[in-house]
Amino acid sequence: MPPEEPTVQHADALTERQRAIIAFEGSWWTQDEARDSLIRARFACSSEDYYRELNQLLDDPSALTFDPLVVRRLRRQRERRRRARIDGTNGTGAATGRTGGKG
Repeated sequence: MPPEEPTVQHADALTERQRAIIAFEGSWWTQDEARDSLIRARFACSSEDYYRELNQLLDDPSALTFDPLVVRRLRRQRERRRRARIDGTNGTGAATGRTGGKG
């Protein structure tokens, strides 16, 4: 079996909506409208539902096969945000000033 065949099979495992989400993430900033407005108009769901679906999609190997550049970039951004929450920084390394307590 040639190495190209599994790649095609993985890419075919994505639904049309999943492919559209990845394509949207690769180009949404070229639009004049706010991102949340574009999400509601294009995908007919709330931003929260969209981001939940996107995060699940980023963990799917088929997504990486479909558009490796966009998926890797989004995975890196997600990991930076996770690290920032754990470290108490704003993602650029600067402290957020939060103490963690209520008050």
